Amino acid sequence: MDTLDRKILAELQQDGRLSITELAERVGLSLSPCHRRVRALEASGAIRAYRAQINPASVGLEFSSLVFVTFRDITQSVLRAFEEAVIAIPEITEARRLFGDPDFMLEVMTKDLPAYQRLYDDRLTALPGVQRLTSTLIMKDVVRDRMFPL
Repeated sequence: MDTLDRKILAELQQDGRLSITELAERVGLSLSPCHRRVRALEASGAIRAYRAQINPASVGLEFSSLVFVTFRDITQSVLRAFEEAVIAIPEITEARRLFGDPDFMLEVMTKDLPAYQRLYDDRLTALPGVQRLTSTLIMKDVVRDRMFPL
């Protein structure tokens, strides 16, 4: 990855809807080389996806929580079953495996506190291998979806 690739990534990170023509102008390339570089960045996995960032409140998701998960014992089968179960719960918007204790951190978004309680009681407590769940309510997002420093 060279300086031009980083410029392309920085521009697309700021506005993923740029046309190849606009992008080429901004990074100082002609159309064809810019297009080839974008395709190569996509093929390499440097660009994972293009999508809209939606304001959660505009779609009725007013409540968010971080849930820290500690396992009883981690085995390959429990880990696989847990990850599959987490993927199947759409209210879990992020799931990260951590070193040490706790084992996972989940970000959960729901309509409101009663919806979160139902999800917690019905689905989160039933996740495979869980010894303990600890919830922390998110009061305010200070930095969210920050662009990577390129």
